[in-house]
Amino acid sequence: MPTWKIAYFSGVGGRPQIMLDNAPDDLDITVVNPALSDAEKIELCRDADALITSDLSVDVLRECPNVKMIQTLSAGYDRLDLEAILEMGIPVANNGGANAISVSEQTLALMIGISRNLMAQWDSTTRQRAWRSNLYQTDLSEVTDKTVGIIGLGRIGRQVAKRLTGFDTHTIYYDIEDIPEDVQREVKAEPVGFDELLETSDIVTLHVPLTRRTRGMMSDREFGMMKSSAFLINLCRGPVVDEAALYRALTEGQIAGAGLDVLEVEPTPAENPLFDLDNVIITPHMAGQSQETALRAAHFAYGNILRVLSGGEAESLVTPE
Repeated sequence: MPTWKIAYFSGVGGRPQIMLDNAPDDLDITVVNPALSDAEKIELCRDADALITSDLSVDVLRECPNVKMIQTLSAGYDRLDLEAILEMGIPVANNGGANAISVSEQTLALMIGISRNLMAQWDSTTRQRAWRSNLYQTDLSEVTDKTVGIIGLGRIGRQVAKRLTGFDTHTIYYDIEDIPEDVQREVKAEPVGFDELLETSDIVTLHVPLTRRTRGMMSDREFGMMKSSAFLINLCRGPVVDEAALYRALTEGQIAGAGLDVLEVEPTPAENPLFDLDNVIITPHMAGQSQETALRAAHFAYGNILRVLSGGEAESLVTPE
């Protein structure tokens, strides 16, 4: 017999069937379609003890007096009014790094893809049916032995650094938090200042949450400091990068290319000028998606919710900037 009711917003991460199949017997799961009106959401969530969502109106939450926590299935929480929710005394937790492996693997895929210009090779061979046509004129490079700068050495950044050890890179990082020395040694990453990272890295990869501090942190000044041969990789949140400044940097030769899984506006307009550039690879914010991620996220979310509802402390709590 279920003890607590959980409202799961099915369109904001995870996979509904995985979430339902792995729900503990203690929890009664109500699936909520995020496209419903606020009134319809309130009707479904009014007696919920916890919510699984990363996108929720505070107006809805105020009509749900039993909610004791909000759990996201994603690392990001920028669509939640965190300050207002915390003022209501409701803790918010993210996914505890459930997507870190998936995002780190796609980070490496984009690093390799843009370095080897794989999309041009694919297009020439598969689409144009032209074997090696003009490809000898294409600049190709290797990730091995390069200096890779990681901005944000949290759960995802650490997984990226860990995987880079197999490429014998010189891995440096910048983070506003103090990273324990044993973690630095484990992932073979050296702390440096923000400007030094930009000036010396062959590849800059972003792994920070979207906050007031990080919004637009990569703009004209920052691209102007990077090597003209350097690549930018972004798999965190689109607004961390000033997209107009990135376009200028890519078209004016300030940087060599970019691999992006996120954009300022999503879904991005079809006329986004970045689509027309040969030195950019864009994927549709799918880096965190995998069967394994969904399963890890489900187990972590349910375990964290049960911990709180049983009177314990939540793990992976998020706090305002």
